Amino acid sequence: MNNLENKNTDTEGINGSQIKDSGFSNLKYLLVGIFFGIVFVKAEIISWFRIQEMFQLQSFFMYGVIGSAVVVGVISVQIIKKFNIKTIQGEKIEIQPKTFNKGQIYGGLMFGFGWAITGACPGPLFAQIGTGVTVIVVTLISAILGTWFYGLIKDKLPH
Repeated sequence: MNNLENKNTDTEGINGSQIKDSGFSNLKYLLVGIFFGIVFVKAEIISWFRIQEMFQLQSFFMYGVIGSAVVVGVISVQIIKKFNIKTIQGEKIEIQPKTFNKGQIYGGLMFGFGWAITGACPGPLFAQIGTGVTVIVVTLISAILGTWFYGLIKDKLPH
């Protein structure tokens, strides 16, 4: 039975796939993660010093990386919408409209302060740990606990 025949009626969130991958087929995500980790290390995107240069406005490097990612993302979304591109499994890609609320400002500020203080955002945490910067384990645990705590209190927060 292939993945297209193995449809699940439950979704995993708004963008959840209806198709369940087997554990072995998830190997592709590990390989892509390793590839991105190597790229992050070689491009110095995970460098604490590069991140500090950015927050101290001493270097354009990280702004260029982030700006390039935003441009690629915008172009990619427009191409997906224009040509009605589907996933590898043939599912329609639906991009849900986002509504603004002031909590996004507070969350963004907290994220930025945490990024500036620790020199790490969630993306490259594992690459930093993999390069031997083991003190980042504290940041990883903090990120996991922060996510868990938010899930615990999110229904009690003002909208």
